Amino acid sequence: MEKRPYGKTGMQVSVLGFGGAEIGFSSASTEDVDKLLGSALDAGLNVIDTAECYNVSEELIGKTVSHRRDDYYLFTKCGHSSGFDLPDWDPKLLELSIERSLKRLNTDYIDVIHLHSCSEELLRRGEVIEVLQRAKEQGKTRFIGYSGDHKAAQYAVQSGLFDSLETSINIADQEAIELTIPGAIERGMGVVVKRPIANAAWKTGEKPESAYHQPYWERLQQLNYEFLQTDLQESIEVALRFTLSVPGVHTAIVGTANPGRWLENAKLLERGNLPQEAYETIRKRWQEIAEVDWIGKG
Repeated sequence: MEKRPYGKTGMQVSVLGFGGAEIGFSSASTEDVDKLLGSALDAGLNVIDTAECYNVSEELIGKTVSHRRDDYYLFTKCGHSSGFDLPDWDPKLLELSIERSLKRLNTDYIDVIHLHSCSEELLRRGEVIEVLQRAKEQGKTRFIGYSGDHKAAQYAVQSGLFDSLETSINIADQEAIELTIPGAIERGMGVVVKRPIANAAWKTGEKPESAYHQPYWERLQQLNYEFLQTDLQESIEVALRFTLSVPGVHTAIVGTANPGRWLENAKLLERGNLPQEAYETIRKRWQEIAEVDWIGKG
């Protein structure tokens, strides 16, 4: 699988990474996760992304692939209380959360810890960033990042204090392509993309029941891309290749609890980036149709 340099970090990351949310919330068994992650690592994936609030995701990763720690880069997030009797974003909470993540993941260090979608106001106050900086100084994480969208992500990039940005980019969510990605490139930040296929919100042809997926469905009704009328696998391939064609994007996180699905997703990328004309057609359609409130959805 293609590898890309992750900004100035020195890491060479696979263009497709594994997102740990789904295994955390789907009651996946240890055996299934072992098979899923083992086959992904064998196929060339080397980025695993999770978070403190993804239920049992960190524990499952720690139980199944920690013995292969040299085979992958490990990203997690902190910020939500997730079991601690402290408010979100409390500095003490962040310290406790980082220690818990290390234990759950069965590792001495994490490659990137991202602040998980906190507000611009909290970022400007500085205490949350200082906690991550101390963790970096103590060797608990190699790099620090911000995970989020819109104005908070813009501030995080412009601050120059972060090594990494995790943000939403897809065919229905393109704000970051102009708002934050150019600044991230300028500062040598690694860029990891979440929701790279817009949750495949069009896959059933009907409005999704999940409120989490509905905004993308509604946007796509207006964008009305021609390629969404094709075979589902073909349309997903175009969507994923579009996201990875965005200049400055290094890896796209895709989640699944199906051991065979990750290999299917990896196969979709065999043709590389979209042809420039196809990429520009999608960008032009967004620029013509997108409304001012179509901001990044974290």
